[in-house]
Amino acid sequence: MTKRNILIGCTGSVATIKLPLLIQRLRDSNPNLNIKIIVTEHAQHFFATSDIPANVAIYRDADEWSSWSGRGDPVLHIELGKWADLMVLAPLDANSLAKMAQGLCDNLLLCTARAWDFGKPLLFAPAMNTRMWEHPVTGPQIETLVSWGCREIPCVAKTLMCGDTGLGAMAEVDTIVQQVLGCLGEMESRMV
Repeated sequence: MTKRNILIGCTGSVATIKLPLLIQRLRDSNPNLNIKIIVTEHAQHFFATSDIPANVAIYRDADEWSSWSGRGDPVLHIELGKWADLMVLAPLDANSLAKMAQGLCDNLLLCTARAWDFGKPLLFAPAMNTRMWEHPVTGPQIETLVSWGCREIPCVAKTLMCGDTGLGAMAEVDTIVQQVLGCLGEMESRMV
């Protein structure tokens, strides 16, 4: 398989604890993947930087401003979008889903998503409490992203960290990896 650049976006869901495993499984499945990560401020609470391989860059909101000082300088959220062949938002929490569906972009991750070239795959794996998942606004927000060409990796039902049971848990890591690899396979077949 061709060397590919994968951008993983993580939002403020406890499912971000699976980020190190997601990286490991992606790499195990395809050693030709270059991976970079964008994390929101709240996502940073759910993983230790030391659990991320040293050669995987982690980008935070502050990086947007430290890399730009004047006209003509590269804009990080644009450069990351150009670099990536595929973006996967895993997990996409209720807050970021709502912002994204409305076109809001108040952090590095959402700016990158807002500037995304929809000629390339953008996958998202929702993750939220069952009560949030069942809220009447969630379905239309998911439908909005899908109507733009984003691919949903559906959430699953299970007992959540808070003890509630029901839909809203992020898809299993292996499911996310299969979806990413499937998109990459589609890209390869179009190149032939």
